[in-house]
Amino acid sequence: MKNTKKLTLAGVLTAIAVVGSLFSIPVLGAKCSPVQHMVNVIAGVVLGPWYAVGMAFVASLLRNLLGLGSILAFPGSMIGALLCGLLYKACPKLPAAYIGEVFGTGILGGMASYPLAAWLMNNEAAALFTFVPSFLVSTAIGALISVLVLSALKRTNVLNQLEVSLR
Repeated sequence: MKNTKKLTLAGVLTAIAVVGSLFSIPVLGAKCSPVQHMVNVIAGVVLGPWYAVGMAFVASLLRNLLGLGSILAFPGSMIGALLCGLLYKACPKLPAAYIGEVFGTGILGGMASYPLAAWLMNNEAAALFTFVPSFLVSTAIGALISVLVLSALKRTNVLNQLEVSLR
């Protein structure tokens, strides 16, 4: 029953991320989707790192298939979701999750996007840190939105009930 609840919530969060991609912001050659990062933080906190990575992968795949994202969605969202979930698991404080998402997506995901851009997108002009600024903008906005959402969930005790029901 627990796995069914987790899969259901992961599916709902994936749908929110895909629909939220309709509101993307073009920044320095990347399609920034703050909703994806908000969902990554929520998934990392509530579902854990592995569900968060799976959800980020499926959302990135669907976004690419629907033409709502680029191949760069994979490293950015997946690394951010993983680091967010791992840091929250190691230190169950919400700021740890926010830091994990911003650093994982903004810095590590931005750097991991360089080889993809150079190889698959044939963008040889891209430098190693080309995508870091745009990824940082996107993930910072998404993390700020998740602060609002998770603060409201925590204040109303919904976050605690979700965490207990999914254990």
